[in-house]
Amino acid sequence: MGAETHHHIENTTKALDDVDENTQDALDLAAMGHEQSLIRKFNIWSMLALAFSVLGTWAVFAQDLAIGLANGGSITILWGLCLVTFCNLCVAVSLGEMCSAMPTALGQAYWIHRLLNTPRGRFISYMCAWINTFGWWALNASQIAFMTNFVLAIKTIFDSDWEGGTKGWLQFVVYVGITILFTVVNAVACRRDAVLPWFNNIVAIQFGGLFIVISLAMLISVGTRMDLHFQSGAFVFGTWVNQTGWPDGITWFTGLIQAAYGLTAFDSAIHMVEELPSPRTNAPRVMYLAVISGAVSGGLFMVVCLFCIQDLDSILNSDLPFIQLVTGVVGQGGGAALIILFVINGLGQGVSVMTTASRLTWGFARDGGLPWSQYFSNVNKTWKVPIRVLWANGVIAALIGTLYLFSNTVLEAIVSVSTIALTISYAMPILTLVIVGRDKLPPGKFMLGRWGYLINWISIVYCCITTFFFFFPGAPNPAPADMNYAIAVFGVMLIISVLFWFFGGKRTYLRTDGAMREVFLATQLENGRDKVAKD
Repeated sequence: MGAETHHHIENTTKALDDVDENTQDALDLAAMGHEQSLIRKFNIWSMLALAFSVLGTWAVFAQDLAIGLANGGSITILWGLCLVTFCNLCVAVSLGEMCSAMPTALGQAYWIHRLLNTPRGRFISYMCAWINTFGWWALNASQIAFMTNFVLAIKTIFDSDWEGGTKGWLQFVVYVGITILFTVVNAVACRRDAVLPWFNNIVAIQFGGLFIVISLAMLISVGTRMDLHFQSGAFVFGTWVNQTGWPDGITWFTGLIQAAYGLTAFDSAIHMVEELPSPRTNAPRVMYLAVISGAVSGGLFMVVCLFCIQDLDSILNSDLPFIQLVTGVVGQGGGAALIILFVINGLGQGVSVMTTASRLTWGFARDGGLPWSQYFSNVNKTWKVPIRVLWANGVIAALIGTLYLFSNTVLEAIVSVSTIALTISYAMPILTLVIVGRDKLPPGKFMLGRWGYLINWISIVYCCITTFFFFFPGAPNPAPADMNYAIAVFGVMLIISVLFWFFGGKRTYLRTDGAMREVFLATQLENGRDKVAKD
């Protein structure tokens, strides 16, 4: 009887804690002027699973294998990864500190507005919101494009002469099919609260399991086949390769693209923050843990790949180097099976990317930043998700995919600009915080303390340097077809954003009743906290 009573008391206490936690989260959101429209269905582990899947670090490294190999070889792939990991951790905890203070789906753009509450600050906030949103739209399109390439490449494993995979119309059909799949799964998964978190848990577990399976398959194949050999430790850890035509110094920085792309998008936790309990504590943890887990898995996978490479030139000259590596080492049948599993898991990751993109878009619409914001800010009571924004994201991705029918060069520029846009959106609020003074940051549960300025400045310098070099073409004096048009795409995006500002955003962005109440109540709350602290 005593044991039953003790068990009952434990359950009652836990229920009260849950109520207190849920109430506090709702009050925190209300203090920023928003009602709790989305259900907090994730916990820290399912959110970490989503963030880990969105980063997809080792899979991204595999997809971009040739970039690292040609731009510095193992030195930039592994030692560059160490540098990028350290810098991204600085960025992650810098953003985590602000998210802890102001947990809202709009994230970086909202923080700028709160820190710099002036007409100029509102415009900068608006531009940051567009850059961040565009980055996630581009990231969503890039994941769909990657999966399109890999789906069509499966046939080339068995028929190397097949040219159907290069047909624009077929690429577009597969691309649109994957887009519809991502959108439908996202919509259906939200009908029941537990489905989407469990879906992300399963994807993350599969992602980790597939990492082990592919690694072991390649290592065992090389170790047991007489016609294969492992590369030396000197090749894996100390070989410099420069096939770009750029001087070695520039090649070192351009080679960081692989690592940076694989560790970008940890702000997924920021834009999902209104579906996470205790976000002031959990969101920062998810971000830095996602970077650490991504870097460790990605680094180990690259070590395996480098040890198993047989012919460097054949890998570099292949359209899809990772498929060439796996099938060349494991064999045609076994390699094809592994690539199919890789694609299936990549589709699951793409669902998570679209989930995050839709929540950021919804947050932007809720604060009056998008055309037809009132329409898109609606959260459907039946589907329990901003269904209109979700389908709008699908339409935007499909429109980007129409470029398969016209120009692959422009399509590649759009998908490559995702890392640039996200990196800039990280730097903007951190730079704003440093300029206005760290004492202007509202108190949160995750704080950097005396290390704040140093970590913030490391983040800013890293974002500025990498963004600059990400605009470089793959080689000096490139032909028009080989140009890096990312800067042109980014410039067009900025022009569109400015036009939207003058034709609507200037009147509506953060001027909705909810948004204005948000700033007023948050300011009152901070004043109350300051008064209590003084007393």
